[in-house]
Parts: sequence; C-alpha cells; structure tokens
Amino acid sequence: MTPVELSRTVLSAVRRAVDAGELSVAVPVRAQVAPPGPGGCGDYATNIALQLARPAGRSAAQVAEILRPHLAGTDGVADVTITGPGFLNIRLGGDETAVASLVREIGRGSYGHGDALAGQVLPLRIPYDIRAEVVADTLVRIIATQGGQALVQHDGPPPPADPASTDSRSTDPALMDPPSTGPRLADPSPADPPPTGPSHTGLPVTPTPVTPVTPLRPVPAPEDPTPLGVDAARWALLRPAGHDRPRIGDAHLLQRESNPLFRVRYAHARTRALTRNAAALGFTGTPGDVPEADDLLGALAEYPRVLRVAATHRAPDRLARHLVTTADALLALQHLVLPLGDEKPSAAHRARLALAEATGTVLAGGLSLLGISAPDYL
Repeated sequence: MTPVELSRTVLSAVRRAVDAGELSVAVPVRAQVAPPGPGGCGDYATNIALQLARPAGRSAAQVAEILRPHLAGTDGVADVTITGPGFLNIRLGGDETAVASLVREIGRGSYGHGDALAGQVLPLRIPYDIRAEVVADTLVRIIATQGGQALVQHDGPPPPADPASTDSRSTDPALMDPPSTGPRLADPSPADPPPTGPSHTGLPVTPTPVTPVTPLRPVPAPEDPTPLGVDAARWALLRPAGHDRPRIGDAHLLQRESNPLFRVRYAHARTRALTRNAAALGFTGTPGDVPEADDLLGALAEYPRVLRVAATHRAPDRLARHLVTTADALLALQHLVLPLGDEKPSAAHRARLALAEATGTVLAGGLSLLGISAPDYL
C-alpha cells in the first residue's frame, strides 16, 4: 500500500465512523500520512485524529480510539497503535513492505501528481521582472502537476528595451529554457469568464472554474542573475521564499557541499552512478525493506504533499528546499548501497539500490519542474 492509497484508506475509515454515527464531522478532503516520528511505531502515522478533535467536540485520543477499529479492519493494514496525544501509527500487512510499495509507486511515473487543482484555471499577474517571470514560468509546470492550468498575465505595457541595461527587471529569454508548458496572456486585464452558452456543436459548455487573479510580486533580484547561467540563475531566484531577497553570486556555481544546488544535482548524479556500478557488479535494484533509510523515506513520502503545497500556495521555493532535504538524506545513505571489497550483493544491497534509483527519479522530476537540468555525470 502506497502513502497515497493509505491516505485514502484513512479517509474511508473516517467516513465509516461518520456513517455509523460515532463521529459528527465533515470528512476532510485528504489525510496526511508520513513515517512515524520520535515515539511512533509501524510503517506510517497520521494526525487525522488531532485534525478532527475540535470539530468533533472530543479529545484527539477519543477520536483516535473511534477510528482505530475502522482502520485496523481494512485490507493491507496489519495493526494500528495510538501514541502521544492521538497519533494513529499504522503497520502495513501483506507480502510487500511500505518501502517496496513506495519505490514501485515512484517507478510507475508521475509520482507526486494529484488533483488538488483539477479543472481550475489560475490567472497569475506579474510585473515585468526577471524573478517574477521565472517564478511564474515554474508555477505553470507545478500547477499542472495538480491538474490546474496557470495563465500568466503582465501588469501594464513592457518596459522599453535597453541593450546596455543590466537591470534585473528586464527578462532574459534564456532563463525561460525549457519553455513553460502552459499559455501566457499579454492582456493585463483579468481573465474573461468562461463561456456558459451552447457551443458550436449545439451542446452546452461546462464552465471551467476560474480563480481570482493572483498577483505574484516576489522581491526582485539585486542584480542581473544571467551571468550565472540558466541552472544556477533559476536556482538563485527560486530557492528563496518570495518575500526574501535572492542572493546573486558565484556561490551558486561552487562544486562544494556548501552549495545546495550542487548537492541536489550531485545526489542525482550519484544515483545514476550507483546504477552503473551495480550493473558492473552484476546486480540490479529490487524493491524491499531498508530499515536504515527513515530520513530518506520520509522525504520521498512527503514529496506529493510538497508539490501540492507549492502549487496551491504559489510557492516554488517549497519544492526547491525539499529537494535539498531529499538529496541530503540520499547522500547520507549512498555509501551503503554497493558491496564493499569481496562482499557479495545481498537482498539488502538490491533494496537500497532500488530506493536510490527511486530517489534519483524524484530529484530529476523536481529539478525539471524548476527548469533546471539533472545531469547523469557531475
């Protein structure tokens, strides 16, 4: 059972408790599941009882006691334990471990994509500024992962071109490479309302929900970032939160651990190197249990939520920072993946390799959404 499937299972348990009259609450849209924290146990934990305690008029521990039998009785769940103020700790059943399920889900493609913004059109209004352009360009892709469509609009007419200017408010087309995958509107007026009358076929047109225009005005860069090159410039503009002033400098180009962008791209390159080296040793990755990888598993399981938050809050910096967390967790584990000396490849090595390869897939996908390349060799 994958984290997404387990989240649906938790919501089904809540729905059954409501239908039975044991709880009087609105069933949430989603339930958060993640590897258990300190004091927890099992494969995953959820805070759904704490989330529902106030609307239910009960303590979180009481809500957890109500939900436990509904959750424990579902297929794929072996045991449910309550810890702390009301966390439900879930141990999965079946032949496949939670780690293997997660690795297989990542391998199926489109990991982290969801429907939080399904069918929605989100107009984004931006000034003529290089950072705003890069943020909007990235949001077009991130919002698409959640089923939405971003329409980029500009405030006012474009500034006059000045070839001698290095003002960061002028847009360098190179930073839009790869190009955004969604439409952009030059008209600064709000998006027209969707049609509701009959179409040319004579059938009624279903209106598309259009959210109010979201102004995007991140703090401009203090200087022109284009000399850094596309990858480093985009990272410099995207990693800080929108209200923070980005730092533009050669530190983004250093091939050192102190450079977060280097760590993310290096971690991705290491996953590819591990695959090549394992092939030379005659073995491949097989999903299985990796008990020493709690930090990495937590980061991978959080990736879908991070994408959803980045899209709904219009905050690509959330994704950039999470990629650093994921990369650091991989780099702390990567020395255990391959056999040492005369050691023969074991099931543990195969499971670690499969997990490393899945991590490489997530890192490459996240970098692609940011418009940054993920080289196999670094």
